[in-house]
Amino acid sequence: MITSYDSYLFDEGTHYEIYRKLGAHPCEENGYIGTHFAVWAPHARNVQLITWAGHKDVRTITMAPTIGGIWEIFMPGAAKGDCYKFAVTGQDGIVRYKADPYAFFSELRPQTGSVIWPLDGYEWGDGEYMDGRGKDVPKKPMAVYEVHLGSWKRKWDGDGFLNYRQLADELAEYVTFMGFTHVELMGICEYPFDGSWGYQVTGYFSPTSRYGDPDDLRYLVDRLHRSGIGVILDWVPAHFPKDSFSLEHFDGSPLYESADPLLAEYPEWGTMAFDHSKPQVRSFLISSAFYWIREFHVDALRVDAVAAMLYTNFSRDPWRPNKYGGSENLDSIAFLKQLNEALRTQTDAYMIAEDSSEVQGITAPVPDGGLGFMFKWNMGWMNDTLKYFGKDPLFRGYHHGQLAHTADYVFTERFMLVLSHDEVVHLKKSMLMKMPGSMEDKLGGLKSLYTFMFTFPGKKLLFMGQEFAQETEWSEEREIEWNQAQETWHRAVMESVRSLLALYRSQPCLYDDTGNPTSFEWVNRDDGMRSTISYIRRNPWNYNDALLVICNFAPVGYGDYACGVPVPGYYKRVFSSYDSMPGGGGPAEAGDIVPLTAEEAPCDHYGYTLRYGLRPYEAAVFSFPVAPEETPKPRGGKASPAKKGAGGKPSAGTGGKKPSAGKNRSRNK
Repeated sequence: MITSYDSYLFDEGTHYEIYRKLGAHPCEENGYIGTHFAVWAPHARNVQLITWAGHKDVRTITMAPTIGGIWEIFMPGAAKGDCYKFAVTGQDGIVRYKADPYAFFSELRPQTGSVIWPLDGYEWGDGEYMDGRGKDVPKKPMAVYEVHLGSWKRKWDGDGFLNYRQLADELAEYVTFMGFTHVELMGICEYPFDGSWGYQVTGYFSPTSRYGDPDDLRYLVDRLHRSGIGVILDWVPAHFPKDSFSLEHFDGSPLYESADPLLAEYPEWGTMAFDHSKPQVRSFLISSAFYWIREFHVDALRVDAVAAMLYTNFSRDPWRPNKYGGSENLDSIAFLKQLNEALRTQTDAYMIAEDSSEVQGITAPVPDGGLGFMFKWNMGWMNDTLKYFGKDPLFRGYHHGQLAHTADYVFTERFMLVLSHDEVVHLKKSMLMKMPGSMEDKLGGLKSLYTFMFTFPGKKLLFMGQEFAQETEWSEEREIEWNQAQETWHRAVMESVRSLLALYRSQPCLYDDTGNPTSFEWVNRDDGMRSTISYIRRNPWNYNDALLVICNFAPVGYGDYACGVPVPGYYKRVFSSYDSMPGGGGPAEAGDIVPLTAEEAPCDHYGYTLRYGLRPYEAAVFSFPVAPEETPKPRGGKASPAKKGAGGKPSAGTGGKKPSAGKNRSRNK
C-alpha cells in the first residue's frame, strides 16, 4: 500500500493523510479478506505483528521492511475488533511491545493493545450543518461549553462511564437549552491515566474507549451538529507520556522525540517533547489534525500547551539556545505555521491556541508573519480578572487598574475569554468559592463576573458546572453536582447565564467584535473606590443597537448612580444580574416600568447623564434609544490604546515575564 510517492511526502513532512496508509486497514488482497498493517520504525532491526481476538487465537508474523523505514504485512483473517501490537526489536537487541501510533481504536485501559477499526461505515446526517460551517467564524457568536464526558454524567455501576451515544441526546438538549453555541470535549484522544484528563495522549488517531467505539463518537458529533452545535476537540501536539507501550524510543531510538537531552523532555510534566524538526513527526501530527476534522467532522481543535512549544527553555534548566542564541523554538514555530496554513487552505476547520506566552501574532495570518491560529485563549484576562474577584471588596479599589487593564490588550489578538477546568482544580476552589464573603455575596459576585465576561470583547468559554455555581472543585472521578442546579440560588445563577447567553447571541455588537476596537468604548474605567466600571458595546459607525454595561462589584448599592452617555432619550434595561433572583427585580422587561431617561448634563466625558438605582453586586445592561438622524460621535470615549511600557500585552499571570514552567497550569502532565 505504501507507494514511493507516499514515502516522499511522508519524508517531506507534507503527507497530511498518511493515516490512510499507515496503521491497520481492513481490505482484500489476492482474494483473501484480512487487514494490511504498516508501521514506521526506520531504526528497527526487526518488527513482528502480534494479533489476537478475545485474548486467544494469538498469531505472530514477521513484517517486511519496505521504503522509507516502513514495515508492512497483510494478515489474512484479521478483522474489525481484533487486537494487535508490534514487537519492535531495536539495534540494541531489546524487544519493545508497542501499540500502533496510527491505531483508530484501542483497548480499554489498563489494557494497551490497538484494535482494528475501519475508517468507513458510519452514515452521517449533518450535511446541512457541514455546508455552512467555517464561514465568517470571527463574526459569529461563539460561546463554548467545556465538557469532560466522564464526569458530566456518570452511571453508578461498572466503570461509571456512559457511552458516547448515551451522552449525545442529553448533552445536545442541555447545551441547546442553555444557549451555548459549541461544545469543547476534553480528553478524547486515547490516554492511559484517568487523572491526566486526556492530556497525556497515547493514541493520536484513537478516540478513547472509555465511552465507546469510534462510530459512537461520530454519533455524538453528528447529534450535536444536527442541533446546530459546533464541536471542538482538545489536541496535544507538544508532548507525550513515557509509557513503555507508547511513542518513546519507539524503534529503540529517539524517534518521535529529540535525540538532544536538553530538548527531549518537559521535566515539570515528566513527558517527552515531540521533535518538530523531523518531517515524519510533522506528517504524523498534521495528519492527526486532518483525521479528526475529516473523519469525525469536528469544527476546531484547541491546541494545548502552545507556550511550551514556542520556547526551548520552557520548563527546562539547563536549556538549549536556538542557532541564533535565543530561546525561541524555531522548529516548533515552523511546525505550527505549517499546521495552521495547511488546515486553512485545505479544510473549513480552524485552530484555537491555549497559550500563556507573550509572543505576538498568535492569531495573525501566516503570510503576515503570524502563527495562523483563529483564536487564542486570553490567559491574561483570566488571571487578572480572577485575582481581582478574589480580593475582599474592601480592597478591590486598590486593584481596580488590574481589572481595567484587560481592555488595553483585548484587541491585540482574536481572543477567547475562558474560565476553564484548569481554574477549578487542585485547591484553586470552584468558581463560586473563589468569591469572598457570605454565600449571598459569593452568588452576587459570581453573577457580576459572568456579566462582565459575556459583555466584554472576545469569544466565551465556561467549564461544566460553572453555569450553576457548583460549590466543590471539579474531579474527574465524580459527576458534577447536578442536584445543586435544582436549588433556588444555584438555579438563579443558571438562569442568569442562560439570559446572558441569549443576550450575547442576539447582539452583533457583543459577538462581532474580535479584532474590532471600535466595538468597545469606556464610559468610566477609573471608579475604583466604588468598585464600578461602565462601558459601551457598539458597531463601528454609530450607536444604533448599542448597549451600555454598568457593573457594580461592591456589596453596597448606589441609589442614584450617574452614568455618562452619548445619546439622549429613553434607555431600556435588557438584563440585570438580579433578574433571576427570587424577589430580585423580575424579568428584563421590568426596565420599562421605570423610564430611564438620559438628560442633558455633562458626565463621564459625555454630554448626557443616565441615573440608575444600582444595587449591591448588580451588573446591568441597557439598550440605547432609537438613534436620531445625526448620531453624536463619542467625546473621547474610545477604547484606551495599549499603554507604552506594557506594550498592550496580556500579563498572562506572569507579571510580564516569559512563562518559565507553565505557571497556573494545573493539569497532571
